[in-house]
Amino acid sequence: MNRLDRLYGWFDDRLGLGEAQTFLGKAFPAEDSYLLGEVAAFCFLLLVLTGIFLGFFFEPSTTDVEYEGSVAEFQGEEMPEAFVSVLNITYDVPFGMFIRRIHHWAAHLFIASIGLHMLRVFFTGAYRNPREINWLVGTGLAGLSMGAAYTGYALPFDEFASTAVSIGYNIAISIPLVGESVGQIVFGGDFPSSATVPRLFFLHVLVIPLLIAGLLGLHFAILIRQKHTEAPRDGDVSGREHVDRDDDSVVVGLPMVPNQAAVSAVVFFLTLAVLSLLAGFLPVHNIAEYGPTDPASTPSLVMPDWFLMWGYGFLKLTPAWMSFDLFGVHVSSEFVGGLFLPGLVFVAVAVWPFVDYESEPTHFGANPLERPFPTAVGITGVVFVMLASIAGMDVIVADLVGSTTAAIRPYLTAMLLVGPVLAGLATYAVLGGFGDDGRAGGPAVSDGGSGRGGVETGAGDAPDEMSSTADEGGNRPEGTDE
Repeated sequence: MNRLDRLYGWFDDRLGLGEAQTFLGKAFPAEDSYLLGEVAAFCFLLLVLTGIFLGFFFEPSTTDVEYEGSVAEFQGEEMPEAFVSVLNITYDVPFGMFIRRIHHWAAHLFIASIGLHMLRVFFTGAYRNPREINWLVGTGLAGLSMGAAYTGYALPFDEFASTAVSIGYNIAISIPLVGESVGQIVFGGDFPSSATVPRLFFLHVLVIPLLIAGLLGLHFAILIRQKHTEAPRDGDVSGREHVDRDDDSVVVGLPMVPNQAAVSAVVFFLTLAVLSLLAGFLPVHNIAEYGPTDPASTPSLVMPDWFLMWGYGFLKLTPAWMSFDLFGVHVSSEFVGGLFLPGLVFVAVAVWPFVDYESEPTHFGANPLERPFPTAVGITGVVFVMLASIAGMDVIVADLVGSTTAAIRPYLTAMLLVGPVLAGLATYAVLGGFGDDGRAGGPAVSDGGSGRGGVETGAGDAPDEMSSTADEGGNRPEGTDE
């Protein structure tokens, strides 16, 4: 036995490396759409790394200091220290503008990849038994990612950020019974307050990232335990052993090492390349143009980023007469439009796996074209969010049609109420839903008796696994046999 074998044996005796070899053979579906989750994970990693860099130079303070940087327009002016530090990062710190832009675009791609990943899961029915828990985790990640982005673009304390924070503050204090307490905790008291930026900075760099990291870890742990769903197979799979197309006790895909590890490396560098190109060619929020916060003025056009625009649309369309008193508790229209309606959207997303419920484990994804009702519901939701986002841009829409926001809001409201229903009914009809019960499943589902990934076993049972091997054509290796 040579020295290398003895060294391996020493570590194997203490760490059980032999068992790790089985783990490294776990299979991943050879489907490009399944990589959206990895894109989101890599974006979060880049957000953390670029955020650490930016954190070295950002000052979470609203105390006025004299600006002595490169922007001639503000030379010698007394401005909030948070605003001054972002100016210095952008124009004076080496690579500061580039890193800030990467951070910005990574946040956008993070949210976009989570959204697209959830759409893929929804339309293929991959949220069904036994994966309801991971769907709930993903819903929580979507909400936290939006919260992280909001607290982030509020930090520069320029005119835009100040207006955005004031809107958020007014929505927070509108919460019945606990609104004032929420305003004190999150915003540090009546806005504007010297504690607002430090509170939002604390949430942005510590609390929310830790929650996101925890949910990501839980998401991956559940995924490893249960395994991915698999797209319906075109036919039987021949490799080291024969696998029937309907056999869901065997995962067919790429082994984690080395195949999937190589794919993941490519995805990481492609993600980094795309973000670098965006950062190199596309500008981000120009705080020098907005200028430092001025309580006596308001920017002419303030709108949130695209991922919060739909909630802003609810806020815009909620009429003032929706304020009411219930059992002595005041419920304002700001609360209804700013929190209650968006909250209902998240609740609807979270509970959907318990509406489209399967009593038996389902390990194959479904063809959306063969599931008229769930697909129609998904299209309805997508159109609803899109139209709500258009309503959030009512100022732009009014300019385009040569009218006023007050004049077009009734039309936007009607569009929001009617458009999604028509889109859903049209989808249901096109997929033949009115000719059957509307719950056609995918072409290959579980037979009810063969769970995989430990789903059917007891809580302490460890599933047996087999290493992945390439098939005769070298195209789709077999996965874990459990």
